[in-house]
Amino acid sequence: MHIVVLGAGALGSYFGLRLQEAGANVTFLVRKTRSEHLKRYGLAIHSTQGDFHAEQLHVETDPVNIKCPDILLVSVKGYHLAGAMDQIRTIADKGAYVLPVLNGIEHLEVLQKEIGKKKVLGGLSFIIATLNKQGHVEHTSDFHKLIFGPLHPEQAEICSRLEKLTNKANVTGRNTDNILYELWKKYMFITAFSGITTAVRLPIGKIRESEETFHIAKRILKEMKLLANVYNVNITDKDVAEAIENMQQFNAGATSSMHQDLRKRLTLELEHLHGGAIRLGKAKQLDLVYTKIIYGLIKPFENLNERVCSTRQ
Repeated sequence: MHIVVLGAGALGSYFGLRLQEAGANVTFLVRKTRSEHLKRYGLAIHSTQGDFHAEQLHVETDPVNIKCPDILLVSVKGYHLAGAMDQIRTIADKGAYVLPVLNGIEHLEVLQKEIGKKKVLGGLSFIIATLNKQGHVEHTSDFHKLIFGPLHPEQAEICSRLEKLTNKANVTGRNTDNILYELWKKYMFITAFSGITTAVRLPIGKIRESEETFHIAKRILKEMKLLANVYNVNITDKDVAEAIENMQQFNAGATSSMHQDLRKRLTLELEHLHGGAIRLGKAKQLDLVYTKIIYGLIKPFENLNERVCSTRQ
């Protein structure tokens, strides 16, 4: 299979390299600055699950030059999606199915409107990874899950082909017929986990020590369950209980990628998580009180670095 990875951040680089390691033809579609960095330093994985260094790396900056793609793995941040749409459309027009592994849920409808419902697969990932100074992947978790599935009956064959590939790769790949359920379950969890850790700027251990603070995370989980239900996705009380248990089991120092981005003064995915949930709730006359409060507390920090730079000017 020819897999095109849009964006060579930690997530895209990790899964792209793992699929290449398993025998796939992988092309990284990146910006010019990232291309130059890759040419200088190469790309590698340093992982609890085994290291891998790519002896050969296929890198492109122009999607026009990419031939016969099967799948486009979209691993950019939600706020970069609009700027990448021309590249996505070009690759889709060449015959590729688009597999987004973005946080949130609204991006599915955005992509379907742009390139057609039959072209967009459902996908998500679970991994804790970052890039080091050389731009190589530092994977520090015991898990590296890539979950995908068809959103349209005609997509069953390509998902089956991808399943065969991931079965050979050093990842936990899973093809599911109920991908919307999996997407909403993650959306529920990450909205609560990223929201509470970012709002109070503490790892989960300190949050668990305060019953009143941890209660807020639990309430967000319940609000997100109700939101999924009004969109006809059967997230259950059992799913909420499992999400709470996962937060209980995390290492005390564990925190969310949004909290890490805040520490680094990077743009936050607030609009694509909490903002998206609020918009979806409003469309169904569902008031997400705790989600709105967390959204309001984080909003001033959404583009902190841009505001600092503007002040300095």
